[in-house]
Amino acid sequence: PKTGTYPVVYDERVAASLVGHLLSAINGTSIARGSSWARDLLGRQVLPVGLSLTEDPLRARTQSSRPFDGEGLPTKRRAIVEDGVLTGWVLDLATGRKLGMASTGNASRGTGAPPSPSTTNLDLTQGGVSRDDLLRQMGTGLLVTSMIGSTINPTTGDYSRGASGFWVENGRISHPVHECTIAGNLRDMLLRLVPANDARMHLSTRVPSILIDGMTLAGA
Repeated sequence: PKTGTYPVVYDERVAASLVGHLLSAINGTSIARGSSWARDLLGRQVLPVGLSLTEDPLRARTQSSRPFDGEGLPTKRRAIVEDGVLTGWVLDLATGRKLGMASTGNASRGTGAPPSPSTTNLDLTQGGVSRDDLLRQMGTGLLVTSMIGSTINPTTGDYSRGASGFWVENGRISHPVHECTIAGNLRDMLLRLVPANDARMHLSTRVPSILIDGMTLAGA
């Protein structure tokens, strides 16, 4: 088994999980508690320059679109991350009040609980290369096609996840990897991500395959 520091390509089917970890960290509930690894990152670089993460609740012909949030406030398109910089939290009225800020129109209402902040219809800026180009750029490392459980420390951003996929040698798929562990820190990982151009445009969350170098692998 290969253990060491290698680049990793997250296939577009699992790459959205990385954006999900960022969204959890900037959710008003976590920020109001003071327990998030992103609590001091407002107005600071969280993604590489040139990359944005945009929410568009008004996107046409998308099932999860909504003109109003769960508290009746109008929704609007906004860049949560713009040119790599975190522009705001994800807030409903209650979390906004705790933080002395206005709601961002992100309240989501379930059947048996009060509203809580959530996002819909997300786009991460796509790159200019294919997934195969990312594999060639990676050289030797891991292509992840599925994730198996996770240990994410919400306070520090320490990241450890089980994964399976394919080992890549010299930019070409070599053999399957049935189970290994990928570890790093989300603050650092997100600053190093390189996107491909293969996001599936029919999905609500459109995130392409992503290359991140310097990941710690065990048992690959």
